[in-house]
Amino acid sequence: MSRPLKVMLVAAEASGDALGAGLARALKARLGRDVVFVGVGGPKMAAEGVASPFDIAELSILGWIEGLKAYGRVKKRVAETAALAEAEKPDAVVLIDSWGFTIRVAKAIRAAQPNIPLIKYVGPQVWASRPGRAKTLAGAVDHLLSLYSFDAPWFEREGLATTVVGSQALHVDMDDADGARFRATRGIAADAPLLLVLPGSRPSEIERMTPVYEATVKRLKAADPGLEIAVVAAGTVASDVAGRVAAWPFRAHLVTEAEKYDAMKAASVALATSGTVSTELALAGAPMVIAYRIDGLSYLLMKRLVTAKHITLFNIAADERIAPEFIQGEATPEILAKAVGRLLADPAEAADQATRQTAALDLMGRGGADPSELAADAVLRVIAGRSSRVT
Repeated sequence: MSRPLKVMLVAAEASGDALGAGLARALKARLGRDVVFVGVGGPKMAAEGVASPFDIAELSILGWIEGLKAYGRVKKRVAETAALAEAEKPDAVVLIDSWGFTIRVAKAIRAAQPNIPLIKYVGPQVWASRPGRAKTLAGAVDHLLSLYSFDAPWFEREGLATTVVGSQALHVDMDDADGARFRATRGIAADAPLLLVLPGSRPSEIERMTPVYEATVKRLKAADPGLEIAVVAAGTVASDVAGRVAAWPFRAHLVTEAEKYDAMKAASVALATSGTVSTELALAGAPMVIAYRIDGLSYLLMKRLVTAKHITLFNIAADERIAPEFIQGEATPEILAKAVGRLLADPAEAADQATRQTAALDLMGRGGADPSELAADAVLRVIAGRSSRVT
């Protein structure tokens, strides 16, 4: 080729940053120096050669009310991202997750440069709420890379070509994860109960959930002073989590991203904010309790639109409440402490839940080909298809 293929990758939060980095690695493995990247992302994408013009942490927004408050900032970043596409003229743009931000970017790029192929990586969860977004997406992009087989029909009915690539979370390699190593490093006895707390990866999640978890743990520690506590500090919010946990009135082991899977293997029970981490915990064999809170008015508005019975993906796939979920008003320290305490007090029940969690992952597509490889194949097919139509 006369020049390297130029691919623009756009991610606005930590999970999308990881997906973008994986896709960049897979494309480089195929094309070597014949591919270059531009775009918007976080530290993982930066390590793969995507130099972001701004910090994506400010775009990690959850809930309608928070979205309204951040509208001006988001609008500015959308314009900057579209301008980057105008300046760089990539061969394709891959817009990763983050519906509110990426759909605006898609429309802005399409209006300015209608011939650039637009690929959405992770569609909105239309099976859970607002199915009309499937039609909106079909009118805005050329192709969808979906994570689960139950996604595809919703978008294909609207005429959007869709490739099911699977979830990277289902391909996390736990072979090297060592719970005994984590316990030994932290001085935690092999038979000591260990609660792993995972407060989230968005600033709003940390602000809203960390105080709830602190109060929950305080209750559990009062009942069992020997309970060990570990808290995961996700990359983009690590300093915030560390600062909050340092002020807790009891000892908590702070867990970095590098040792997260060791900690999951070591945990007797996990208390987690809903998200991709639930799949990773299930792979690690950790029984869990799931919690979530958003802005109150956003919740009232969203509650009228949500049709799904569960929010945890393996619960959805199994159509069964395997892991307990406590949302909004139910996510109180009293209720969470009771649910976690029940699992801590009954190892047989905890083990049974862990087994059923892991089995449900098969219904989500565990064991398939590597998602980044399938995504790279699809991106190259879309680019080749557009090139052949142009010529």
